Amino acid sequence: MKIYKRIKAFYFWIFFIFSVALVLFAFCFTKNQNMLWKIRKLWAKTQKYTIGYRIELVGEFNPEASMLVINHQSTLDIIALEELFPKNLAWIAKKELAEIPLFKIAMKKPKFLCIDRKNPRDLVRILKEAKQRLEEDRVLAIFPEGTRSRTEKLLKFQNGAKILADKLKLKVQPILIIDSAKILDTKNFTASSGILKIICMNLIDTNDEKWLENTRKNMQELLDKERILSENLNIEMENKEC
Repeated sequence: MKIYKRIKAFYFWIFFIFSVALVLFAFCFTKNQNMLWKIRKLWAKTQKYTIGYRIELVGEFNPEASMLVINHQSTLDIIALEELFPKNLAWIAKKELAEIPLFKIAMKKPKFLCIDRKNPRDLVRILKEAKQRLEEDRVLAIFPEGTRSRTEKLLKFQNGAKILADKLKLKVQPILIIDSAKILDTKNFTASSGILKIICMNLIDTNDEKWLENTRKNMQELLDKERILSENLNIEMENKEC
């Protein structure tokens, strides 16, 4: 069974790299951000066919939200939101990603943002560029953990999201993604079909000084609750089979 999952992962990554190359080629023919967004959405929709996963959306994306804070477990997090979100997302990533040639090209044309977390002075540039994206009717998207979490526990949220939200007076919506690492496990190099659950939480009250810390707490509590529900459901199914 594990060999099958590894073969599936191999086919996914081959298709992923090939499709990204096609997208970058298509990017060469236009500078129109709306057209680039449509290309990205089409690309995102094709990715799930190599694995066969389904997406379950719980709640709604708030039309007033100007920034999404999202937990991060795998590449599927980006793919799923690119497919589903009704507005052009401006992803915020760490500078190290932009130093990889393929990612550098993929991030430059759609005008994504790259943060140099080791350089505090870079904040001025990021705030300026973020404001420009908002004026273009785009929505900022950030993984406040800063990197992928390898466990069911969320990592500590970095202050970048809070600084952006406080300085630019943003309306922030948390998005909780469940089981993306189980479907696409990069650590064990496996891929399997399943349900990728995306939960749209309520807008955050950013007037609370500890809103970022409290948001992490609320997301973790919901993640734990969903895990328990999933485990109980699996037990019930096993009992029925017996």
